[in-house]
Amino acid sequence: MGSPSTSGAKRRAIKTPRMTEDDPALVALARAGDRAAFDELVRRHADGLYAVVARLCAGRDEAEEVTQEAFLRAWRGLPGFRGDAQFFTWLYRIGVNEARRRADGRRRRADVVVVSLDEQREHASRDRWVQPVDRAERADLRCTLDAAIAGLPVDQRAALVLRDVDGLSTAEAAAVLGLGEAAFKSRLHRARELLRARLADHATQRGAS
Repeated sequence: MGSPSTSGAKRRAIKTPRMTEDDPALVALARAGDRAAFDELVRRHADGLYAVVARLCAGRDEAEEVTQEAFLRAWRGLPGFRGDAQFFTWLYRIGVNEARRRADGRRRRADVVVVSLDEQREHASRDRWVQPVDRAERADLRCTLDAAIAGLPVDQRAALVLRDVDGLSTAEAAAVLGLGEAAFKSRLHRARELLRARLADHATQRGAS
């Protein structure tokens, strides 16, 4: 099969429904070479995938590259997709694995900047009426949380992002990472504990300053 257009994968991280009833039908058509069916799958799942990998990548450009690469690999791998998993969990696994591969390659770099989901989303109109001090405090809290999440080991970060940021169920998130549910819960627990400790350290440091 030739490669379909994945330009639609370059989107803001806005959550969209991950699963619709006719996904399996579209996958079946796409496996038969129907590019329009696959383009519809791209349209449905690009935003959700981008939102996840953006938290694991070093910037918007890399997140877009990873999203496009995931869709290209999914297109090429469709003949071997048996439908044992939901399409979006299979797709997310491809994307997360690619993001983790890139993160591993730069593990020792100290200047990694992880894209904030809040920077990718459009602010609600009511935010315009929030007092400037409140906005500054919220921005500081977002930056602190983003920095704490970015500092987690990539495997723990992936578990936290899938479950607590993107809102996947435990079963879905475990499937994305290729883990059993018990192993996933253990990894997520470690991630939450480490994140909580880092946020507590930050609060202590601010209180002492």
